[in-house]
Amino acid sequence: MNRLCSSLEPRVMNEDMLKLAVGEQGPQEEAGQLARQEGILFKDVVSLQLDFQNILRIDNLWQFENLRKLQLDNNIIERIEGLENLTQLVWLDLSFNNIEAIEGLDTLVNLEDLSLFNNRISKIDSLDSLAKLQVLSLGNNQIGNMMNIIYLRRFKGLRALSLSGNPIAEAEDYKMFVWAYLPDLVYLDSRRIDDHMKALAEVKHQFSIDELRHREHLIQAQQAEEQARQAELEEHQAAFVEHLNGSFLFDSMYADDVEGSKLAALHGVGELLEAYKDKFVIICLNIFEYGLKQQEKRKVELDTFTACVQEAVQENREQGKLRIAKFEEKHLLSLNAIRDEADLASMEARIVAYSEDITELSSALMTLEMQLVEQLEETINMFERNIVDLVGLFVENVQSLMAQCRDLENHHHEKLLEIAINTLEKVVKGELDEDLPEDVRALFVDKDTIVNAVGTSHDMHLLKIDNREDELVTRVNSWCTHLVGKIHKDEILRNRKRVKEINQYIDHMQNELDNLDSGDILD
Repeated sequence: MNRLCSSLEPRVMNEDMLKLAVGEQGPQEEAGQLARQEGILFKDVVSLQLDFQNILRIDNLWQFENLRKLQLDNNIIERIEGLENLTQLVWLDLSFNNIEAIEGLDTLVNLEDLSLFNNRISKIDSLDSLAKLQVLSLGNNQIGNMMNIIYLRRFKGLRALSLSGNPIAEAEDYKMFVWAYLPDLVYLDSRRIDDHMKALAEVKHQFSIDELRHREHLIQAQQAEEQARQAELEEHQAAFVEHLNGSFLFDSMYADDVEGSKLAALHGVGELLEAYKDKFVIICLNIFEYGLKQQEKRKVELDTFTACVQEAVQENREQGKLRIAKFEEKHLLSLNAIRDEADLASMEARIVAYSEDITELSSALMTLEMQLVEQLEETINMFERNIVDLVGLFVENVQSLMAQCRDLENHHHEKLLEIAINTLEKVVKGELDEDLPEDVRALFVDKDTIVNAVGTSHDMHLLKIDNREDELVTRVNSWCTHLVGKIHKDEILRNRKRVKEINQYIDHMQNELDNLDSGDILD
């Protein structure tokens, strides 16, 4: 246990502790005042210091969604946990605790500086998501394997590393190894690395490093290829035609088709299957290529709509700004004139006139907003009609092409059944001049058995085709419904926000008028 905290009882990191910490640390940025107000979350706090609190477990930090700096050193923390929501964190200090494993950091993608100094860590791992890591302090731990250094090569931005006080640092070749395998490192154990020594270290380990680089390049090439495949798949999924650019659907029809596999052994079925597959794949490719083209059309439609909306909103905003600018040109003059007016009747007249100006501005801004609402409603309705028509046409043509797949399957079924019946007749007459596997021959005990086998295979194929068609149609219709719904919802929210902005501005102007001191009026 940490000597600095061992004399105290472990404490729970609860909301009261957090409120107290924020209240003590945040007055400069008013964070403390905010935290003391009922119902206010800690979302505005960017820095939090919780050192020397004898904390055993990290908890209740989910509210600090914009926290950038977190200090938890000199506690008795045993596990790194409870940090999932702190995605904006840049600096994290967990030094002088009882942590045994690096974990719980996967979501901290913006972390640049991490200190785990003076813990019980024996392995450097689980940092993969910290692509922005620049400073890593792991001194005074239990790291003993040099291969931990190899793991750190993936962090191209790492500039400062501390490993002193670990068994690894006692190795004779420790510094030369680190300098050679981490060529971008600038500081090791708080000392700047000499470029000459770095060059010597690289020469010493050149053979091993060359082999390592070769393996890394192979891995990087594989990862790049996998990423490209994933990106391509996502593009196809966005078009709802993934796995239709080849024989995937056809192969899936036969993947679990036991009866079909047996029947494929019959004379003439191989050629029949080959011709069937060729025609079937051509139809799938037609669906695939058509789907990509239709996706591009939908994208163009959506991009055009978005640009039109943004242009209309921006133009409306500019008109509103002009109205406000004209109002504010005489705003201060009007207030000063009211204050300077000696005659009470004239003053009251000026107040009435200024109040009317505020009302007129409010009416003008609201009118602009209503005009925009009507304009956007028409634009949204037009987009909805266009996108629904595009999706409807896409579905109609896909269903037509899928019907062609079913026609091919029906034709294949008829031919296969014909071959099977002919084979049965030969078996009955003893005229079959080919040896059939025992499981295939077992199908030809009578007509019902062979007809059922062919029918079972046929039904399975049709089900696969139907399921793929249903999946495509359901997904594209769901996408369309969700998109249109979101657009309508976003417009409602935009309108409410704009009306609120206008009302707040008008209220502010009116308050300035209402808050003129009675002394100003009477004097």
